[in-house]
Amino acid sequence: MIRAGAAAFGALLLLASPGPALAQDSGVAAQVLREAADRAAIEQLMWDYVEAIDGWNPDAYAATFTEDGAFLGTKGRATLRQMVVDLKKSQDERRAGGATIGNMHHVMSNMNVEFVTPDHARVYYYHMTVFGNGLTPPPNVASVGRGLDDVVRVDGKWLIKSRNVAYQHPAGPGG
Repeated sequence: MIRAGAAAFGALLLLASPGPALAQDSGVAAQVLREAADRAAIEQLMWDYVEAIDGWNPDAYAATFTEDGAFLGTKGRATLRQMVVDLKKSQDERRAGGATIGNMHHVMSNMNVEFVTPDHARVYYYHMTVFGNGLTPPPNVASVGRGLDDVVRVDGKWLIKSRNVAYQHPAGPGG
């Protein structure tokens, strides 16, 4: 497995190499370049996901998933779209009732993409959902944890097959 930084660096080295080295490693260079392009597309997918949910855009949100995609127990584009509609309606009703609810912000950090096959990858990350509009009142952290998403290439486009924000990382040495 080639990591993002190594992939980009390796591609640059291979492309800058003299002719015979590039010819010998053309298969490796092609793989490195493909994975670098796929990583960029997957990062864009995750950005599109965050923009869609934080902007309460049910159509854009559903479009980041495969037809049978799932977010925890919610499965299928139509159901995922309706989930966003219902969440927005609930927020609007609470605000209308006088509740002070800041804007929603999804934060994904320390993201790592692992290619399972050329058309299937796993995205590992830490996540946080924060509500706030600035410093006053202070932001409210609604959830935090680890995530593991399965993303797949469908008709040349990367989409979320399964989003799991309740992923429990196996305990390593010492705990």
